[in-house]
Amino acid sequence: MSDIAIKVDKVSKIYRLYARQRDRLKDALNLTRKQCYREHFALDQLDFEIKKGETVGIIGTNGSGKSTILKIITGVLNPSSGEVTVDGRISALLELGAGFNMEYTGIENVYLNGAMIGFTREEIDERLEEILDFADIGDFVHQPVKTYSSGMFVRLAFAVAINIDPEILIVDEALSVGDVFFQSKCYHKFEEFKKMGKTILFVSHDLGSITKYCDRAILLNKGKKLFEGTPKEAVDMYKRVLVNQLDDDEESGKTIWDHKSASGRHGENGQALWRSTLPINPQVLEYGSKKAEIIDFAFLDEKGRYSNVIEKGSEMTVKMKVRFHEDIAEPIFAFSFKNLLGIELCGTNTMFEKIEITPKAAGDEQVISFVQKMDLQGGEYLLSLGCTGYPHGEFTVYHRLYDVCNLTVVSTKNTVGYYDMNTRITVE
Repeated sequence: MSDIAIKVDKVSKIYRLYARQRDRLKDALNLTRKQCYREHFALDQLDFEIKKGETVGIIGTNGSGKSTILKIITGVLNPSSGEVTVDGRISALLELGAGFNMEYTGIENVYLNGAMIGFTREEIDERLEEILDFADIGDFVHQPVKTYSSGMFVRLAFAVAINIDPEILIVDEALSVGDVFFQSKCYHKFEEFKKMGKTILFVSHDLGSITKYCDRAILLNKGKKLFEGTPKEAVDMYKRVLVNQLDDDEESGKTIWDHKSASGRHGENGQALWRSTLPINPQVLEYGSKKAEIIDFAFLDEKGRYSNVIEKGSEMTVKMKVRFHEDIAEPIFAFSFKNLLGIELCGTNTMFEKIEITPKAAGDEQVISFVQKMDLQGGEYLLSLGCTGYPHGEFTVYHRLYDVCNLTVVSTKNTVGYYDMNTRITVE
């Protein structure tokens, strides 16, 4: 018995794009021998496998092919070439409510959708109470769905799709429906599915959810698979795609910071580098135009000592030095902390903080110090640094260093979650 739930084998989806409507008609009636269309590859020779019990995320920009491959897997679309094999009963959260009849009541649509999925009336009867409890739209279930608000509509559609006990759950941006309380319920159900060992294929622009829930992630770009691996690596590469900092011929998608330079102890003038006090990540991800370059950085504790071990509740500083290789009018300096799963927890930049930065000329250097109270829980964190800007109104990355080094927070009291709210308790 195979342990593969979904196998996508060299799948392509090609659409014909016509410049004029009459060209479409000529082609349909075979009135011309000349090709009057151009081919658009929504998917191009896509390959991947998902094992039973895995949660796999698919990410990519709009138009990368994410929704197209989900529709092919679920049978909504047929591939132009290649093959998809699915082993298990699928429940798909794609276009919520796509199978609803607007004239039918909510109850009637529950049975209609159940029949479309392959359930008998008796099987739907057994699940009906659970579906209605999850949707929580009250007596509106007895009214035609054309009278529903958009919130009620998606709640019922989600409840039907999520409560049919599937072996494979396919989700396309559907966990953000309804109000915040319903979203919480959706995520709780999602976590239940993971614990039950269901196979989950998950598409989302919420990179935190991809990192938190997925075992692996697949990055699509222009219909092709650009990367497949850990969610953290996929998300880091996706961020490069978003700012056009990924070369087309780059196989691994990673640029590794010069480790010899990073671990060196002295700068050009012979002075000790701040970063010589830190354990540098040999796999730090670096990208940017390098019109400005982060050349040094450090942590300082509340006594001004260089250290990557900081006591929770104390004041600490993230310090960075940037060298400018070209004139830049309004640079923005930033830092952030992630946990070891790659989830971004906190950070800021000079634009958010409304700090005015004077224009910089080629050859200038700038030192920036971010001073804050350390209220993250005790544990290990990763530092990322960046220098960006908006020349001519377009966002540009000059230099970014992702996960360049670690910070250890020492604590004698941890609370719930990642961040301490410094709660004061009064007992009367």
